[in-house]
Amino acid sequence: MSRLHRRHVAVVVILVAVLIGGVLLSAVVGQLTMSPTDVVGTVLQSMGIHTSWAPADDVTVQALWQIRFPRIAMSLLVGAALAVAGAVMQAIFGNPLAEPGVVGVSSGAALGAAVAIVTGFTLGGATGIALLAFVGGLGATLLVYFMARSNGRTEVVTLLLTGIAINAFAGAGLAMLLFVGDTASREQIVFWQLGTMNGSRWNEVAVVAVVTVLGTAAALYLAKQYDLLSLGERTAGHLGVRVERLRIVSIVVVAVLTAGAVAFVGIIAFVGLVIPHLMRMLLGPAHRGLILTSCLGGAALLVYSDVLARTLVTGADLPIGLLTSLIGGPFFFYLLRSARTKAGGWA
Repeated sequence: MSRLHRRHVAVVVILVAVLIGGVLLSAVVGQLTMSPTDVVGTVLQSMGIHTSWAPADDVTVQALWQIRFPRIAMSLLVGAALAVAGAVMQAIFGNPLAEPGVVGVSSGAALGAAVAIVTGFTLGGATGIALLAFVGGLGATLLVYFMARSNGRTEVVTLLLTGIAINAFAGAGLAMLLFVGDTASREQIVFWQLGTMNGSRWNEVAVVAVVTVLGTAAALYLAKQYDLLSLGERTAGHLGVRVERLRIVSIVVVAVLTAGAVAFVGIIAFVGLVIPHLMRMLLGPAHRGLILTSCLGGAALLVYSDVLARTLVTGADLPIGLLTSLIGGPFFFYLLRSARTKAGGWA
């Protein structure tokens, strides 16, 4: 076993252990304190395995299955989706500073959610916020791509500049909706943008699970082509990679992953930027391992962030997007300075 392979295995094992610890911690702490045996016993009982660990109090069981477990599952899936989307963005742009927001998906989702909130849009009696957020994020990304496309191909710089323009337009639309909405709508829009896992339900978890699994599977399938693309577009083309098709498929994957993740929980910053970059520093540029570890790392980051969101202030639920920004901003600055010190700049 090579040294690099051993490092990959070690990182995966550590991430899995950290992730399991985070899941158990998230299930135990909160306004209703539980023991690890309560959590394990409840899970075993649901599998038909009866043990003395199962809590006798039905309130504990209901609190776990109706509140904490859906919230934990949503944290895992959203973190994984955002981190994988970030890894794909960095692969197709060839830039470690790329993240899903640069193609308009986050601003488009925010605009779609704001439209639903201000207009009171519903679908089948249920709120349409998640639906319009998903449509807005996906639509903004596709608009960026097709506006940047010229003569059958898309230049990366043009794509980035178009993304900046669409982000500005979506920001203006969001500001207009904040202006015309009533006080309750404004507050709801602001809090949606800050992000929260509070109120996650199993039906929402199921939707995000499908999006995350399919998007991650697609990213892993394309990993080898990303490795070839890192050699340069011309070289990748000579090696059989259809660069333009790879780019549009990848952007759709990013849009679906990110829009699906933020549709139910709001905007969560820095996960798609910091985690893939950190994994790249640890493991190198091979994309199959990078995407897998980014998936685990993103899930772990959001699980622990959600624990902090629920426990830092007694009786309050802090916005998780606020926490990821507070954690991710300084941490990413540290990574940036460390990389520049070691390598003298970006490769």
